[in-house]
Amino acid sequence: MKEIHSEIIQFRGSHYDFGYMQGMRLKNSLTVINRENQWKVRKPRFEIDEQEAKREIKRFAPGIWDELLGLQDALQWPMQQVLQEFGGYRVEYNRSGCSILTGEDYLIRNYDYHPKTYEGRYVLYQPTDGKGYAMIGPSQRGTGRMDGMNEHGLAVGYNFMNRKKPGDGFICCMIGRLILESCATVAEAAAMLKEIPHRHSFSYVVYDRDREAVVIEASPRDVQVRMAAACTNHFEIMKDENRRHLVDSERRLKVIEDTRAAATLNAKQAFRLLNDTDKGVFSDLYGSWAGTIHTTAYLPHQMKAWITLGGDREPVEFDFGKWLEGADLEAGRITGAVDTDIPFLHMDENADWYKR
Repeated sequence: MKEIHSEIIQFRGSHYDFGYMQGMRLKNSLTVINRENQWKVRKPRFEIDEQEAKREIKRFAPGIWDELLGLQDALQWPMQQVLQEFGGYRVEYNRSGCSILTGEDYLIRNYDYHPKTYEGRYVLYQPTDGKGYAMIGPSQRGTGRMDGMNEHGLAVGYNFMNRKKPGDGFICCMIGRLILESCATVAEAAAMLKEIPHRHSFSYVVYDRDREAVVIEASPRDVQVRMAAACTNHFEIMKDENRRHLVDSERRLKVIEDTRAAATLNAKQAFRLLNDTDKGVFSDLYGSWAGTIHTTAYLPHQMKAWITLGGDREPVEFDFGKWLEGADLEAGRITGAVDTDIPFLHMDENADWYKR
């Protein structure tokens, strides 16, 4: 087993100052060093138009552009490099797993991906410039969010579908951030997802304080909304967008749906279904870009968030409601363990794609 951790980052202030603080923390970090080495091996298969990226980001969440400016000033990078690393617009994405389950006042999510991409940052941010909502959740590519909940109790997670025929647009983690930054309800999130340009095909699961949960199937070509309590890695409406090999995705979904059909699950039971390694949903396929790194839960009516790193663990609980009132968290780090020897981006040297 490999011991891993995520740093807890808490910040209250303007988006620019938030970006500057993050840039100073990232400067000369293993995350930046490893990413620079990754780019040497895996050349980007996309172009970045700075003015187009700026226009699209400011159209949906103007504060995020200020955050990028803060990152730029702290890192002293050209904006082209900042956008490549943190802009979340027109960036390739590899295959992954992920499972999401919603129920009575909860959204629970397994984040399944490759350790060499994991940033190990769990972020609480409360803007003071009036340009977005406060939020809690793990970050991806600095400005993006893998999943999370905002001050209105809107929770979101996403599941990968395919990389077929990518378009010009935002990648999944930036879309997760845009939703948390700018939407208060499921209806607002669905409307935004119909307007956002999508780079790849993902399902976005959103859940709010009205206990409404929807799955929004999104690709560069179409967006469809359906009611569902569980989602894995295939579309139910836009089936022509699916990958050919859906056996594992369909198997995980059946495990979840059969368990739900047998009994009503409370949040703790649902969390155990996804996090226990013997239940059939947790994945150890880290080398195949589909191993479960974290399990998170968001409880909108309680305004609490849970997270574990690795499987078979009790969640760490954070009272986001109290944090919004000014009570900072005492903890500075989340710890856990996963069954892999693959290096992690944020904590190991040589977390790149060189063959050694």
